[in-house]
Amino acid sequence: MAQQHHDLTDSAAAPAALPVTGEALAGYLRGQATEFLRALRLHRETGGGPNGSGGGTADAVAAARALRRSARRISGSLHTFRPLLDPGWSEEIRPELAWLSGTLALEHACESRLDRLLLALHRLSGATTVPTQTSGTGTGSGTGTGSGTAVSAAAPTTTAAPAAPTSAPASASASASASASQRTAPQRATTTAPRPTPDRGNLTVGAAKAGALLDRQLTLARTRAHSTALQALGSSRFHAVADKVAVLASEVPLAPHAATTDPRPLATAAEERLTDAVAALPLVTAGHPYNAEALIHGLSPDPAPHPQDAPWHQVRLLLRLHRYALEVLHGSDAPLDVRLLSAGQALDRHRDASEAAAAAAQAARTPRIAPATAYALGVLHADQRHEVEAARYAFQRSWQKQTIGTGTS
Repeated sequence: MAQQHHDLTDSAAAPAALPVTGEALAGYLRGQATEFLRALRLHRETGGGPNGSGGGTADAVAAARALRRSARRISGSLHTFRPLLDPGWSEEIRPELAWLSGTLALEHACESRLDRLLLALHRLSGATTVPTQTSGTGTGSGTGTGSGTAVSAAAPTTTAAPAAPTSAPASASASASASASQRTAPQRATTTAPRPTPDRGNLTVGAAKAGALLDRQLTLARTRAHSTALQALGSSRFHAVADKVAVLASEVPLAPHAATTDPRPLATAAEERLTDAVAALPLVTAGHPYNAEALIHGLSPDPAPHPQDAPWHQVRLLLRLHRYALEVLHGSDAPLDVRLLSAGQALDRHRDASEAAAAAAQAARTPRIAPATAYALGVLHADQRHEVEAARYAFQRSWQKQTIGTGTS
């Protein structure tokens, strides 16, 4: 069973299968167009449309995810197999589907980024419980106490625990306070909320304020993304895209020669582009754990994303196109390739950590923030860049296993 995963594009792996032609592409596009229309109908029924109020319900979120999934697959297939399609129609609808998928993904990206950063702050503060995040409440105040208490409420009390390795250096007054707190331990045993030591207290306050700042910024970005998505779903541009997809569900505008053309060379070309892009990555460096390569330019004043992340993001997109091409060739009978799945998951984590680190750096550039807040955001940024490094290491291991597997099959 494992060897079947290594020859997904080899025609000899299925000698009894029918010849693959452009009709396989047409059937795949019709199926994805049907899924698109079904998700669109569900999205409207659950109140996620431009006139609905249930955009945050689980059904509406699932419908929007299915809508993005179908739009990505149609757009990616049009890109890979464009010689088999009508060129004018393909070049007209493909960027519109990419626009729709990207617009609908912004709100979910902001929400998941905020959850990721708050969980990281909680973990770096030494808390043992997961912070509870309230959606859209307590985020508009200038003081940010609402989100701050949400982050620090579950933080463990410090009685005799040592200070965290990343805490600020203790001053003389801090040492005196620590000694006083040890002398008055019997009296404080009857209280319900013991005061933390100054070192851990400063770090907790900084983490709480950092969480409040991130909550305000990313919640605002999420609200704007939600409004943009609602406007897009009610625009004439979206209705034009939906009409074209509805036509695609019944009739695919193939090129005249598509009925007799084998699409496998185009899928092989997509795989070769992926292989070339991976070969350009610094996999040797990524194969060494804790190489700190992802921390380079961490103190750069340039607010642009890390330039070293762009090739990895490109590989993620090419890997996705390769997977879609395999789905076109094999349809619903396509075997699950664990190697491609694990590599794609590693690149997804790389993208999420990279964007989370950029959000932390952007928050740290906020004028007139407290030093403890800036310190907590700096620790958070470094933590997410380490997550970027870990994701690269995981991808390198997955890809090397894939190479070994294809050579021994």
